[in-house]
Amino acid sequence: MTETSPRTHPTSPAQPTQPTPTPTPTPPTSPLTPPPTSPLTPPLTSSMQPDRYPETVPLTAEHLLTNRRPEPAGGWRRLVWRLSGGRIIPGESSSELERRTLIAQAQIPVASGHHRIAVMSLKGGVGKTTTTVALGNTLASLRGDRVIAVDANPDRGTLGLKVKSETAATIRTLLAEAGHIARYADARAFTSQSPARLEVLASDTDPAVSEAFNAEDYRTVANLIERYYSICITDCGTGLLHGAMGATLEMADQIVLVSLVAVDGASSAAATLDWLTAHGHTNLVKNAIVVLNAVEPKTDVDLNLLEQHFASRCRAVIRVPFDPHLREGAEVDLLRLRPATRAAYLRLAAAAGQAFGVRQDRGR
Repeated sequence: MTETSPRTHPTSPAQPTQPTPTPTPTPPTSPLTPPPTSPLTPPLTSSMQPDRYPETVPLTAEHLLTNRRPEPAGGWRRLVWRLSGGRIIPGESSSELERRTLIAQAQIPVASGHHRIAVMSLKGGVGKTTTTVALGNTLASLRGDRVIAVDANPDRGTLGLKVKSETAATIRTLLAEAGHIARYADARAFTSQSPARLEVLASDTDPAVSEAFNAEDYRTVANLIERYYSICITDCGTGLLHGAMGATLEMADQIVLVSLVAVDGASSAAATLDWLTAHGHTNLVKNAIVVLNAVEPKTDVDLNLLEQHFASRCRAVIRVPFDPHLREGAEVDLLRLRPATRAAYLRLAAAAGQAFGVRQDRGR
């Protein structure tokens, strides 16, 4: 037999060998060095940073629910709202928007925990006590914290006549029992409360007794009230030199100066500001609110010039129109005031509220 040689395959020429590429070392990265990017991956821009998020509308009921627009307070807007069964809610008027802004200012939280307002006038019969109660009622009706008005007149004050009396206790009674007051309910037993939730601490009806009310007495009452109330409005006596006035001004966070629209009233108010400036109360003057009270529709006094004078010296000037309800001299009921008068006291409350957010030094 003939041997068959094994089948052989032709061999292809040898291919040249390619050198193996050496990997390029990657430089170490640090928290401050961004990672290298690929040509196919664009670098992150400032708007694409993973730790930042686009600003969005707050996810609150006011922004998300279309039926949360407040119902109109009056006028044709309220008529349309009522006729449509509440389905159509026209946009708010400029006056209503202003009113909501004023309410928000009156509701500013008290940053220091307690705020003292001194309502004063050098001349009697200008409506100082009425202003105290109207301001207090307005604040108390809008806020959720406690507001109290204190009668610091050295003689017989009339603050207690501006609310329905619930107790025969007075500021002198409170002083006598100060050591036994350990909670709000104890303090509440000495006050009367208006329908608007303003509490009033009245003075003694006997002038001979109330005359003894001095600076130390006021400090004791003020420090006690600070524990249980957010806002204290002090109805100061007329004059600047009686015993309690010195302590009232030392502890006050702001003052409200009341004046009638008359030459003698305006001169007395300006003299009060001069006296305060001369006796180291420049900050109180600069942040004061001047109330031009019982403004008549027609007057020979240049109201604009009068307002300009006080506006150049103080933080705000508020005109309160004449109102028949306030002329009665009895209890002050916000619901019985004319709309223009209620609006004026709302502006006063808003002006006072603008100082609530300032953290005061309570070490005084």
